[in-house]
Amino acid sequence: MEEKRGLKNRGYTHADVDERRKAVEEFTGTNLESISKYCFDSEKASKNVENMIGATQMPLGFAGPMTINGDHAKGEFLVPLATTEGALIASISRGMSVINGGGGARVKVFQDGMTRAPVFRTNGIDHCKEVIDWIEGNRDLLSSVVGKTTSHGKLTSIESYPAGRNLFTRLTYSTGDAMGMNMATIATEAVCKEIEEHTGAIMVSVSGNMCSDKKAAAINMIKGRGKTVIAEATIPKDIVEKRLHASTGSIVETSIRKNLIGSSLSVTLGANAHAANMIAALYIATGQDPAQVVSGSMTTTMCEDIDGDLYIAVRMPSVEVGTVGGGTRLPSQSEALAMIGCLGDGKASKLAEIVAATVLAGELSTISAQAAGHLGKAHQELGR
Repeated sequence: MEEKRGLKNRGYTHADVDERRKAVEEFTGTNLESISKYCFDSEKASKNVENMIGATQMPLGFAGPMTINGDHAKGEFLVPLATTEGALIASISRGMSVINGGGGARVKVFQDGMTRAPVFRTNGIDHCKEVIDWIEGNRDLLSSVVGKTTSHGKLTSIESYPAGRNLFTRLTYSTGDAMGMNMATIATEAVCKEIEEHTGAIMVSVSGNMCSDKKAAAINMIKGRGKTVIAEATIPKDIVEKRLHASTGSIVETSIRKNLIGSSLSVTLGANAHAANMIAALYIATGQDPAQVVSGSMTTTMCEDIDGDLYIAVRMPSVEVGTVGGGTRLPSQSEALAMIGCLGDGKASKLAEIVAATVLAGELSTISAQAAGHLGKAHQELGR
């Protein structure tokens, strides 16, 4: 259909989009009137999508204000959230308000690095060892190869994992304020060519799934991918009882039995109430890759009773976000990023801290509602 009309997937005009959409309407017998309405430039959007026929819109709301005390995110924030799940934003806002009562969320980025892990075919385990030794002895050379592919990314580590005639190498990069997946792929391909030339190993795939990209993977949960972020808050006992209608003890017990024991029995990667909900809503609103929600879902939520007060924390080992490139260039997403002061260079770590703080608020509200037996009631009252 596309070839018949001579349209291109890149650099198309508004007229191209209209023609393509009309062809789809004819082919499917469907009226796409709502899909035809959008506010962004078609030619610019061609960098984000092929075969464009219009746009899908989602409701956008906000939660907050929330006080965040991070190394990068400091102050009060109204957080944009795109979702079709009623009651979600109300729940997050409640959590934010309660956290504010305890002085706000404390957040810190502990690690930052995007990974790509190619798989090589070798002649056997002796050859594997030779290739590993060559890689370890030529780190400076490989770093210089990376430098020729990008002015922003830097190679920070290479780990090798031999398995029979397979050799997996997990390369980690600092990627500045881009999420960095494309940057890491291009740099890794250049590194692999160098390794092939000097060792005779054959790259089978630039991604051997030990990266591990867009999959729930123990290696990312342990070692991290993207940014590893921890957010915490302490809620005074009186605020817990007045605002959350539950006791500190009941919330801690619910967290332990649900998040820790339940997740352990189901062998879930991550131990949380619904971290993916907050991540998805914020990622969609700000032009992140929604597929990275799967990595963000490997969040561990922890609650403790500290002299009657409630301590809550979330560990997010794989927050893969950027504030330049990709979907951040789209107008609605750019505006959403601007709402939280995260548009452009120098803001990726700030965005990661806001993500973690938002997840913390959502986790607090939901676990508390479950401890109080109010989860179903909240959805029912809001007509969801």
